Amino acid sequence: MTSPEIYSSTIPLYAVLVSLIAAPLIMLSSRHAILREFWTLAASIIKFSLVFMLLPGALAGRIAAFTFWEISPGISLALKADQFGVFFALIASGLWILTSIYSIGYVRGLKERKQTRYFASFAVCLSATIGVAFAANLLTFVFFYEILTIATYPLVIHKETKIAISAGRKYLVYTLTAGALLIAATAWTYRIAGTLDFRAGGLFGDASFSPAAITALFLLFIGGVGVKAAVMPLHSWLPAAMVAPTPVSALLHAVAVVKSGVFGVVRVVGFVFGPALMHQFGLNIFLATVAGVTIILASLLAFQQDNLKQRLAYSTVGHLSYIVLGAALLSPASLTGGLLHIANHATMKITLFFCAGAIYVRHHKEKISELDGIGRVMPWTMGAFTVGAVGLAGIPPISGFVSKWQLGLGSLQAGEALPLAILVLSGLLNAGYFAPIIYRAFLKTPPVPYEHGEASYAMVIPLLITALLSLLLGLNPDLFFHFYRLAAAVSGSILGGIVP
Repeated sequence: MTSPEIYSSTIPLYAVLVSLIAAPLIMLSSRHAILREFWTLAASIIKFSLVFMLLPGALAGRIAAFTFWEISPGISLALKADQFGVFFALIASGLWILTSIYSIGYVRGLKERKQTRYFASFAVCLSATIGVAFAANLLTFVFFYEILTIATYPLVIHKETKIAISAGRKYLVYTLTAGALLIAATAWTYRIAGTLDFRAGGLFGDASFSPAAITALFLLFIGGVGVKAAVMPLHSWLPAAMVAPTPVSALLHAVAVVKSGVFGVVRVVGFVFGPALMHQFGLNIFLATVAGVTIILASLLAFQQDNLKQRLAYSTVGHLSYIVLGAALLSPASLTGGLLHIANHATMKITLFFCAGAIYVRHHKEKISELDGIGRVMPWTMGAFTVGAVGLAGIPPISGFVSKWQLGLGSLQAGEALPLAILVLSGLLNAGYFAPIIYRAFLKTPPVPYEHGEASYAMVIPLLITALLSLLLGLNPDLFFHFYRLAAAVSGSILGGIVP
Protein backbone atom coordinates (compact mmCIF):
# COMPACT_ATOMS: atom_id res chain seq x y z
CA MET A 1 0.00 0.00 0.00
CA THR A 2 1.49 3.34 -1.06
CA SER A 3 1.78 6.19 1.41
CA PRO A 4 -0.56 9.14 0.79
CA GLU A 5 0.88 12.38 -0.53
CA ILE A 6 0.80 15.15 2.08
CA TYR A 7 0.85 18.73 0.82
CA SER A 8 0.67 22.09 2.61
CA SER A 9 -2.63 23.94 2.25
CA THR A 10 -4.54 26.62 4.12
CA ILE A 11 -7.94 25.29 3.01
CA PRO A 12 -8.43 23.14 6.16
CA LEU A 13 -7.62 26.21 8.25
CA TYR A 14 -10.12 28.38 6.36
CA ALA A 15 -12.77 25.65 6.67
CA VAL A 16 -12.36 25.77 10.44
CA LEU A 17 -12.17 29.56 10.73
CA VAL A 18 -15.03 30.66 8.45
CA SER A 19 -17.82 30.03 10.95
CA LEU A 20 -15.61 31.22 13.83
CA ILE A 21 -15.29 34.55 12.00
CA ALA A 22 -19.03 34.56 11.36
CA ALA A 23 -19.84 34.26 15.09
CA PRO A 24 -18.83 37.85 16.07
CA LEU A 25 -20.48 39.18 12.91
CA ILE A 26 -23.69 37.46 13.99
CA MET A 27 -23.34 38.98 17.47
CA LEU A 28 -22.82 42.46 15.99
CA SER A 29 -26.00 42.01 13.92
CA SER A 30 -28.21 41.32 16.92
CA ARG A 31 -30.66 44.09 16.00
CA HIS A 32 -30.84 43.15 12.34
CA ALA A 33 -32.38 39.69 11.94
CA ILE A 34 -31.95 39.50 8.18
CA LEU A 35 -28.26 40.43 8.37
CA ARG A 36 -27.71 37.93 11.20
CA GLU A 37 -29.31 35.20 9.10
CA PHE A 38 -27.24 36.26 6.09
CA TRP A 39 -23.98 35.72 8.01
CA THR A 40 -25.21 32.31 9.12
CA LEU A 41 -26.12 31.16 5.63
CA ALA A 42 -23.04 32.69 4.01
CA ALA A 43 -20.71 30.99 6.50
CA SER A 44 -22.41 27.61 6.05
CA ILE A 45 -22.18 27.79 2.25
CA ILE A 46 -18.56 28.95 2.27
CA LYS A 47 -17.60 26.25 4.79
CA PHE A 48 -19.16 23.49 2.71
CA SER A 49 -17.55 24.86 -0.47
CA LEU A 50 -14.10 24.81 1.16
CA VAL A 51 -14.56 21.25 2.39
CA PHE A 52 -15.85 20.16 -1.01
CA MET A 53 -12.70 21.58 -2.60
CA LEU A 54 -10.72 19.00 -0.60
CA LEU A 55 -12.75 16.05 -1.92
CA PRO A 56 -10.90 15.45 -5.24
CA GLY A 57 -7.56 15.38 -3.45
CA ALA A 58 -8.87 13.03 -0.77
CA LEU A 59 -10.22 10.65 -3.42
CA ALA A 60 -6.78 10.68 -5.09
CA GLY A 61 -5.05 9.91 -1.78
CA ARG A 62 -3.65 13.42 -1.33
CA ILE A 63 -3.85 14.97 2.14
CA ALA A 64 -3.97 18.74 2.74
CA ALA A 65 -2.12 19.69 5.93
CA PHE A 66 -1.58 22.83 7.98
CA THR A 67 0.33 23.32 11.25
CA PHE A 68 -0.74 26.05 13.68
CA TRP A 69 1.99 25.64 16.23
CA GLU A 70 4.72 23.07 16.79
CA ILE A 71 5.08 22.98 20.56
CA SER A 72 7.89 20.43 20.60
CA PRO A 73 8.95 17.43 18.50
CA GLY A 74 5.94 15.13 18.24
CA ILE A 75 3.56 17.68 19.78
CA SER A 76 1.76 20.26 17.64
CA LEU A 77 -1.59 21.81 16.90
CA ALA A 78 -2.10 20.77 13.30
CA LEU A 79 -4.80 20.03 10.74
CA LYS A 80 -4.78 17.22 8.21
CA ALA A 81 -7.64 16.67 5.77
CA ASP A 82 -7.29 12.90 5.28
CA GLN A 83 -10.02 10.78 3.71
CA PHE A 84 -11.76 10.11 7.01
CA GLY A 85 -11.68 13.78 7.98
CA VAL A 86 -13.04 14.93 4.61
CA PHE A 87 -15.77 12.28 4.85
CA PHE A 88 -16.97 13.60 8.23
CA ALA A 89 -16.51 17.27 7.34
CA LEU A 90 -18.64 16.89 4.20
CA ILE A 91 -21.52 15.52 6.26
CA ALA A 92 -21.36 18.15 9.01
CA SER A 93 -20.83 21.17 6.74
CA GLY A 94 -23.41 20.06 4.16
CA LEU A 95 -26.14 19.49 6.70
CA TRP A 96 -25.34 22.81 8.41
CA ILE A 97 -26.61 24.62 5.31
CA LEU A 98 -29.98 22.88 5.54
CA THR A 99 -30.13 23.28 9.32
CA SER A 100 -29.42 27.01 9.01
CA ILE A 101 -32.38 27.43 6.64
CA TYR A 102 -34.55 25.27 8.88
CA SER A 103 -33.46 27.19 11.99
CA ILE A 104 -34.59 30.48 10.48
CA GLY A 105 -38.09 29.06 9.97
CA TYR A 106 -38.05 27.49 13.43
CA VAL A 107 -37.02 30.52 15.49
CA ARG A 108 -39.29 32.82 13.50
CA GLY A 109 -42.22 30.43 13.85
CA LEU A 110 -41.84 30.24 17.62
CA LYS A 111 -40.58 33.82 18.05
CA GLU A 112 -37.65 32.42 20.04
CA ARG A 113 -35.67 34.61 22.44
CA LYS A 114 -31.86 34.82 22.38
CA GLN A 115 -31.73 34.22 18.62
CA THR A 116 -28.37 35.97 18.26
CA ARG A 117 -26.74 33.76 20.89
CA TYR A 118 -28.35 30.75 19.25
CA PHE A 119 -26.92 31.41 15.77
CA ALA A 120 -23.52 32.49 17.11
CA SER A 121 -23.20 29.34 19.23
CA PHE A 122 -24.17 27.24 16.25
CA ALA A 123 -21.38 28.83 14.22
CA VAL A 124 -18.75 28.12 16.89
CA CYS A 125 -19.97 24.52 17.18
CA LEU A 126 -19.52 23.95 13.45
CA SER A 127 -16.06 25.47 13.59
CA ALA A 128 -15.13 23.03 16.35
CA THR A 129 -16.69 20.10 14.48
CA ILE A 130 -14.58 20.74 11.39
CA GLY A 131 -11.57 21.07 13.69
CA VAL A 132 -12.36 17.63 15.10
CA ALA A 133 -12.70 16.24 11.57
CA PHE A 134 -9.37 17.67 10.39
CA ALA A 135 -7.35 17.14 13.61
CA ALA A 136 -3.97 15.70 12.62
CA ASN A 137 -3.22 14.36 16.08
CA LEU A 138 -4.68 13.64 19.49
CA LEU A 139 -3.78 17.04 20.96
CA THR A 140 -5.59 18.94 18.20
CA PHE A 141 -8.51 16.53 18.47
CA VAL A 142 -8.85 17.14 22.23
CA PHE A 143 -8.56 20.92 21.71
CA PHE A 144 -11.48 21.12 19.28
CA TYR A 145 -13.42 18.36 21.06
CA GLU A 146 -13.52 20.46 24.22
CA ILE A 147 -14.42 23.64 22.33
CA LEU A 148 -17.37 21.71 20.91
CA THR A 149 -18.44 20.78 24.43
CA ILE A 150 -18.39 24.36 25.71
CA ALA A 151 -19.97 25.89 22.60
CA THR A 152 -22.88 23.44 22.74
CA TYR A 153 -23.84 24.32 26.30
CA PRO A 154 -25.66 27.61 25.44
CA LEU A 155 -27.71 25.69 22.89
CA VAL A 156 -28.72 22.97 25.34
CA ILE A 157 -29.89 25.57 27.91
CA HIS A 158 -31.37 27.87 25.24
CA LYS A 159 -34.88 27.93 26.77
CA GLU A 160 -33.39 28.73 30.21
CA THR A 161 -36.10 26.78 32.03
CA LYS A 162 -35.28 24.73 35.12
CA ILE A 163 -35.36 21.56 33.01
CA ALA A 164 -33.06 23.11 30.40
CA ILE A 165 -30.57 24.31 33.02
CA SER A 166 -30.60 20.88 34.64
CA ALA A 167 -30.04 19.19 31.28
CA GLY A 168 -27.18 21.58 30.55
CA ARG A 169 -25.55 20.85 33.89
CA LYS A 170 -25.82 17.12 33.25
CA TYR A 171 -24.39 17.57 29.77
CA LEU A 172 -21.35 19.43 31.14
CA VAL A 173 -20.75 16.93 33.94
CA TYR A 174 -20.67 14.05 31.49
CA THR A 175 -18.73 15.72 28.68
CA LEU A 176 -16.17 17.60 30.78
CA THR A 177 -15.43 14.45 32.76
CA ALA A 178 -14.99 12.64 29.46
CA GLY A 179 -12.64 15.40 28.34
CA ALA A 180 -10.48 14.92 31.44
CA LEU A 181 -10.24 11.19 30.68
CA LEU A 182 -9.29 11.96 27.09
CA ILE A 183 -6.55 14.36 28.19
CA ALA A 184 -5.12 11.72 30.54
CA ALA A 185 -5.20 9.12 27.77
CA THR A 186 -3.47 11.53 25.38
CA ALA A 187 -0.66 12.25 27.85
CA TRP A 188 -0.15 8.54 28.53
CA THR A 189 -0.09 7.81 24.80
CA TYR A 190 2.65 10.38 24.21
CA ARG A 191 4.73 8.91 27.01
CA ILE A 192 4.55 5.47 25.40
CA ALA A 193 4.61 6.25 21.68
CA GLY A 194 6.57 9.53 21.62
CA THR A 195 4.04 10.92 19.13
CA LEU A 196 0.38 11.92 19.03
CA ASP A 197 -0.05 11.88 15.24
CA PHE A 198 -2.92 9.74 13.95
CA ARG A 199 -1.63 6.85 11.85
CA ALA A 200 -3.84 4.39 9.98
CA GLY A 201 -3.27 1.00 11.55
CA GLY A 202 -2.14 2.42 14.91
CA LEU A 203 0.63 4.63 16.26
CA PHE A 204 2.20 2.43 18.95
CA GLY A 205 4.43 0.46 16.59
CA ASP A 206 6.54 -2.09 18.51
CA ALA A 207 5.75 -0.71 21.96
CA SER A 208 5.22 -3.47 24.54
CA PHE A 209 2.25 -3.47 26.91
CA SER A 210 1.04 -5.47 29.85
CA PRO A 211 -2.62 -6.54 29.53
CA ALA A 212 -3.53 -4.32 32.50
CA ALA A 213 -1.82 -1.24 31.04
CA ILE A 214 -3.30 -1.53 27.55
CA THR A 215 -6.76 -2.21 28.98
CA ALA A 216 -6.55 0.81 31.29
CA LEU A 217 -5.41 3.07 28.45
CA PHE A 218 -8.17 1.80 26.17
CA LEU A 219 -10.80 2.36 28.87
CA LEU A 220 -9.59 5.94 29.32
CA PHE A 221 -9.99 6.56 25.59
CA ILE A 222 -13.40 4.91 25.38
CA GLY A 223 -14.53 6.85 28.44
CA GLY A 224 -13.35 10.02 26.71
CA VAL A 225 -15.02 9.51 23.35
CA GLY A 226 -17.77 7.14 24.51
CA VAL A 227 -19.78 9.86 26.27
CA LYS A 228 -20.42 11.81 23.08
CA ALA A 229 -20.87 8.47 21.25
CA ALA A 230 -23.59 7.76 23.87
CA VAL A 231 -22.57 4.16 24.54
CA MET A 232 -24.31 2.75 27.58
CA PRO A 233 -24.04 3.50 30.46
CA LEU A 234 -22.61 6.87 29.36
CA HIS A 235 -25.67 7.88 27.35
CA SER A 236 -28.19 9.54 29.68
CA TRP A 237 -27.09 13.10 28.91
CA LEU A 238 -28.39 12.70 25.34
CA PRO A 239 -32.11 12.10 26.06
CA ALA A 240 -31.92 14.87 28.69
CA ALA A 241 -30.48 17.29 26.12
CA MET A 242 -33.58 16.88 23.94
CA VAL A 243 -34.98 19.83 25.88
CA ALA A 244 -32.94 21.98 23.48
CA PRO A 245 -34.61 23.53 20.40
CA THR A 246 -35.26 20.96 17.68
CA PRO A 247 -32.64 22.30 15.21
CA VAL A 248 -30.07 21.81 17.99
CA SER A 249 -31.28 18.26 18.49
CA ALA A 250 -31.22 17.74 14.74
CA LEU A 251 -27.70 18.86 13.93
CA LEU A 252 -25.74 18.74 17.18
CA HIS A 253 -27.39 15.66 18.69
CA ALA A 254 -27.89 13.71 15.46
CA VAL A 255 -24.84 14.91 13.53
CA ALA A 256 -22.11 17.11 15.04
CA VAL A 257 -21.75 16.26 18.76
CA VAL A 258 -22.65 12.59 18.75
CA LYS A 259 -20.99 11.96 15.41
CA SER A 260 -17.83 13.57 16.79
CA GLY A 261 -18.05 10.88 19.46
CA VAL A 262 -18.26 7.94 17.06
CA PHE A 263 -15.70 9.65 14.81
CA GLY A 264 -13.45 9.64 17.88
CA VAL A 265 -14.14 5.94 18.50
CA VAL A 266 -13.01 5.09 14.96
CA ARG A 267 -9.93 7.32 15.34
CA VAL A 268 -9.02 5.53 18.59
CA VAL A 269 -9.62 2.04 17.21
CA GLY A 270 -8.13 2.49 13.76
CA PHE A 271 -5.61 5.31 14.11
CA VAL A 272 -4.35 5.01 17.70
CA PHE A 273 -4.50 1.33 18.73
CA GLY A 274 -4.85 -0.38 15.35
CA PRO A 275 -6.31 -3.81 14.44
CA ALA A 276 -3.32 -5.85 15.62
CA LEU A 277 -3.34 -4.44 19.15
CA MET A 278 -7.14 -4.57 19.36
CA HIS A 279 -7.15 -8.28 18.49
CA GLN A 280 -4.07 -9.16 20.56
CA PHE A 281 -5.61 -7.97 23.81
CA GLY A 282 -9.28 -8.67 23.02
CA LEU A 283 -10.19 -4.99 23.14
CA ASN A 284 -12.41 -5.39 20.10
CA ILE A 285 -14.49 -8.05 21.91
CA PHE A 286 -15.10 -5.69 24.83
CA LEU A 287 -16.07 -2.85 22.49
CA ALA A 288 -18.36 -5.06 20.39
CA THR A 289 -20.10 -6.27 23.56
CA VAL A 290 -20.72 -2.73 24.76
CA ALA A 291 -22.05 -1.76 21.32
CA GLY A 292 -24.34 -4.79 21.06
CA VAL A 293 -25.84 -4.23 24.49
CA THR A 294 -26.38 -0.53 23.71
CA ILE A 295 -28.11 -1.31 20.41
CA ILE A 296 -30.68 -3.63 22.00
CA LEU A 297 -31.30 -1.76 25.26
CA ALA A 298 -31.67 1.61 23.53
CA SER A 299 -34.21 0.12 21.12
CA LEU A 300 -36.22 -1.33 23.99
CA LEU A 301 -36.13 1.97 25.88
CA ALA A 302 -37.37 3.79 22.76
CA PHE A 303 -40.67 1.87 23.00
CA GLN A 304 -41.36 3.46 26.39
CA GLN A 305 -41.11 7.06 25.19
CA ASP A 306 -44.31 8.93 24.31
CA ASN A 307 -42.41 12.17 23.70
CA LEU A 308 -41.41 12.10 20.03
CA LYS A 309 -37.96 13.66 20.49
CA GLN A 310 -37.22 11.31 23.39
CA ARG A 311 -38.02 8.30 21.22
CA LEU A 312 -35.76 9.71 18.50
CA ALA A 313 -33.03 10.27 21.09
CA TYR A 314 -33.02 6.62 22.20
CA SER A 315 -33.06 5.61 18.56
CA THR A 316 -29.93 7.71 18.10
CA VAL A 317 -28.25 6.01 21.06
CA GLY A 318 -28.82 2.65 19.42
CA HIS A 319 -27.75 3.67 15.94
CA LEU A 320 -24.54 5.31 17.11
CA SER A 321 -23.49 1.90 18.41
CA TYR A 322 -23.96 0.44 14.92
CA ILE A 323 -20.92 2.53 14.05
CA VAL A 324 -19.07 1.43 17.18
CA LEU A 325 -19.90 -2.20 16.38
CA GLY A 326 -18.58 -1.79 12.83
CA ALA A 327 -15.31 -0.44 14.20
CA ALA A 328 -15.05 -3.23 16.79
CA LEU A 329 -15.54 -6.05 14.29
CA LEU A 330 -12.52 -4.80 12.29
CA SER A 331 -13.42 -6.49 9.01
CA PRO A 332 -13.36 -4.64 5.67
CA ALA A 333 -17.14 -4.59 5.23
CA SER A 334 -17.91 -3.82 8.89
CA LEU A 335 -15.64 -0.78 8.88
CA THR A 336 -17.07 0.38 5.56
CA GLY A 337 -20.63 -0.14 6.85
CA GLY A 338 -19.92 1.65 10.12
CA LEU A 339 -18.46 4.64 8.32
CA LEU A 340 -21.32 4.72 5.83
CA HIS A 341 -23.75 4.74 8.74
CA ILE A 342 -22.20 8.00 9.96
CA ALA A 343 -23.49 9.60 6.74
CA ASN A 344 -26.67 7.59 6.30
CA HIS A 345 -27.86 7.90 9.87
CA ALA A 346 -27.15 11.64 9.72
CA THR A 347 -29.48 12.29 6.77
CA MET A 348 -32.21 9.99 8.07
CA LYS A 349 -32.16 11.12 11.69
CA ILE A 350 -31.92 14.82 10.86
CA THR A 351 -35.03 14.30 8.69
CA LEU A 352 -36.93 12.87 11.66
CA PHE A 353 -35.89 15.69 13.98
CA PHE A 354 -36.81 18.26 11.33
CA CYS A 355 -40.24 16.65 11.11
CA ALA A 356 -40.66 16.69 14.89
CA GLY A 357 -39.78 20.39 14.94
CA ALA A 358 -42.19 21.20 12.12
CA ILE A 359 -45.00 19.46 14.01
CA TYR A 360 -44.18 21.36 17.20
CA VAL A 361 -43.92 24.78 15.54
CA ARG A 362 -47.13 24.39 13.55
CA HIS A 363 -49.32 22.38 15.94
CA HIS A 364 -47.48 22.45 19.29
CA LYS A 365 -47.61 18.66 19.56
CA GLU A 366 -44.75 16.83 21.26
CA LYS A 367 -46.26 13.48 22.22
CA ILE A 368 -46.75 10.55 19.88
CA SER A 369 -50.16 9.90 21.43
CA GLU A 370 -51.27 13.34 20.17
CA LEU A 371 -50.39 12.73 16.50
CA ASP A 372 -53.56 10.96 15.35
CA GLY A 373 -54.33 12.01 11.76
CA ILE A 374 -51.55 14.58 11.52
CA GLY A 375 -50.35 13.01 8.28
CA ARG A 376 -53.54 14.20 6.62
CA VAL A 377 -52.75 17.86 7.23
CA MET A 378 -48.95 17.51 7.02
CA PRO A 379 -48.54 14.93 4.23
CA TRP A 380 -45.13 16.20 3.08
CA THR A 381 -43.72 16.29 6.58
CA MET A 382 -45.01 12.88 7.59
CA GLY A 383 -44.09 11.44 4.19
CA ALA A 384 -40.50 12.54 4.84
CA PHE A 385 -40.76 11.10 8.37
CA THR A 386 -41.81 7.77 6.89
CA VAL A 387 -38.77 7.74 4.59
CA GLY A 388 -36.41 8.34 7.53
CA ALA A 389 -38.14 5.77 9.76
CA VAL A 390 -38.19 3.08 7.06
CA GLY A 391 -34.49 3.73 6.40
CA LEU A 392 -33.52 3.40 10.05
CA ALA A 393 -35.35 0.07 10.18
CA GLY A 394 -33.02 -1.05 7.39
CA ILE A 395 -35.63 -1.45 4.66
CA PRO A 396 -34.49 -0.85 1.06
CA PRO A 397 -34.17 1.32 -0.95
CA ILE A 398 -33.38 3.89 1.77
CA SER A 399 -29.71 4.42 2.69
CA GLY A 400 -29.96 2.72 6.08
CA PHE A 401 -30.27 -0.61 4.26
CA VAL A 402 -26.89 -0.14 2.57
CA SER A 403 -24.92 0.48 5.76
CA LYS A 404 -26.75 -2.31 7.63
CA TRP A 405 -26.06 -4.70 4.77
CA GLN A 406 -22.36 -3.88 4.93
CA LEU A 407 -22.37 -4.30 8.71
CA GLY A 408 -24.06 -7.69 8.37
CA LEU A 409 -21.58 -8.74 5.73
CA GLY A 410 -18.79 -7.52 7.99
CA SER A 411 -20.08 -9.72 10.80
CA LEU A 412 -19.78 -12.76 8.53
CA GLN A 413 -16.31 -11.66 7.37
CA ALA A 414 -15.26 -11.52 11.02
CA GLY A 415 -16.68 -15.00 11.56
CA GLU A 416 -19.22 -13.73 14.09
CA ALA A 417 -22.91 -14.65 13.91
CA LEU A 418 -24.08 -12.85 17.07
CA PRO A 419 -23.53 -9.29 15.74
CA LEU A 420 -25.57 -10.22 12.66
CA ALA A 421 -28.40 -11.46 14.90
CA ILE A 422 -28.24 -8.20 16.88
CA LEU A 423 -28.52 -6.17 13.67
CA VAL A 424 -31.55 -8.18 12.52
CA LEU A 425 -33.25 -7.89 15.91
CA SER A 426 -32.49 -4.18 16.04
CA GLY A 427 -34.10 -3.69 12.63
CA LEU A 428 -37.27 -5.37 13.88
CA LEU A 429 -37.27 -3.25 17.03
CA ASN A 430 -36.77 -0.10 14.94
CA ALA A 431 -39.78 -1.03 12.84
CA GLY A 432 -41.70 -1.73 16.04
CA TYR A 433 -41.19 1.69 17.60
CA PHE A 434 -41.56 3.70 14.38
CA ALA A 435 -44.60 1.90 12.89
CA PRO A 436 -47.10 3.18 15.51
CA ILE A 437 -46.12 6.77 14.75
CA ILE A 438 -46.73 6.33 11.02
CA TYR A 439 -49.95 4.41 11.68
CA ARG A 440 -51.31 7.14 13.95
CA ALA A 441 -50.33 9.90 11.52
CA PHE A 442 -52.03 8.48 8.44
CA LEU A 443 -54.65 5.94 9.54
CA LYS A 444 -56.19 7.29 12.75
CA THR A 445 -58.79 10.04 12.97
CA PRO A 446 -57.88 13.08 15.09
CA PRO A 447 -60.23 13.72 18.04
CA VAL A 448 -60.38 17.40 17.04
CA PRO A 449 -59.78 18.72 13.50
CA TYR A 450 -56.41 20.40 13.01
CA GLU A 451 -56.49 24.15 12.49
CA HIS A 452 -53.32 24.36 10.41
CA GLY A 453 -51.46 22.47 7.70
CA GLU A 454 -47.77 22.26 6.87
CA ALA A 455 -45.10 24.41 8.50
CA SER A 456 -43.32 27.19 6.59
CA TYR A 457 -41.34 26.50 3.41
CA ALA A 458 -38.14 27.28 5.32
CA MET A 459 -38.82 24.20 7.45
CA VAL A 460 -40.48 21.85 4.96
CA ILE A 461 -37.99 22.23 2.10
CA PRO A 462 -34.92 21.18 4.18
CA LEU A 463 -36.67 18.09 5.54
CA LEU A 464 -37.75 17.09 2.03
CA ILE A 465 -34.17 17.50 0.79
CA THR A 466 -32.73 15.35 3.59
CA ALA A 467 -35.40 12.69 2.98
CA LEU A 468 -34.55 12.75 -0.74
CA LEU A 469 -30.85 12.43 0.09
CA SER A 470 -31.64 9.39 2.25
CA LEU A 471 -33.38 7.80 -0.73
CA LEU A 472 -30.76 8.73 -3.33
CA LEU A 473 -27.87 7.52 -1.16
CA GLY A 474 -29.76 4.25 -0.78
CA LEU A 475 -30.03 3.88 -4.54
CA ASN A 476 -26.42 4.96 -5.16
CA PRO A 477 -24.18 5.13 -2.06
CA ASP A 478 -21.44 6.83 -4.07
CA LEU A 479 -23.67 9.59 -5.42
CA PHE A 480 -22.56 13.24 -5.15
CA PHE A 481 -19.95 12.94 -2.39
CA HIS A 482 -18.42 9.48 -2.99
CA PHE A 483 -19.17 8.40 0.58
CA TYR A 484 -18.84 4.70 -0.24
CA ARG A 485 -15.51 5.19 -2.01
CA LEU A 486 -14.15 7.24 0.88
CA ALA A 487 -15.44 4.76 3.49
CA ALA A 488 -13.87 1.83 1.63
CA ALA A 489 -10.57 3.69 1.31
CA VAL A 490 -10.49 4.49 5.05
CA SER A 491 -11.34 0.87 5.86
CA GLY A 492 -8.54 -0.28 3.58
CA SER A 493 -6.00 2.09 5.12
CA ILE A 494 -6.82 0.89 8.66
CA LEU A 495 -6.64 -2.78 7.70
CA GLY A 496 -3.51 -2.44 5.60
CA GLY A 497 -4.80 -2.05 2.08
CA ILE A 498 -7.66 -4.56 2.18
CA VAL A 499 -10.52 -2.80 0.40
CA PRO A 500 -13.96 -4.47 0.23
